[in-house]
Amino acid sequence: MKKTLSTLILAGIVVLITGTFCFAEYAAAGVENFPYFHLGCLIVGGMIIVSLKQKYEKIYLGEAAGSFAMYAILVALFTAPVAEGLKNLLG
Repeated sequence: MKKTLSTLILAGIVVLITGTFCFAEYAAAGVENFPYFHLGCLIVGGMIIVSLKQKYEKIYLGEAAGSFAMYAILVALFTAPVAEGLKNLLG
């Protein structure tokens, strides 16, 4: 029961982080420049982390959630609006 509960909590965290990514990218880029490929990569990565959490019970919930959060930040860094914002910020 504990394993199933922690997997469901992780799935909820993955959905919330993915939703936050979608909202932020939509607000920054709009519909015409929305990074659908990056969203797909984020969804597939979340599914992989949730399936690993379900398969291996020694993975802690915090580790899995933290690794997905860092993965989401890494994916967001390589989108066009963030890259343009960093270019404008640096020079």
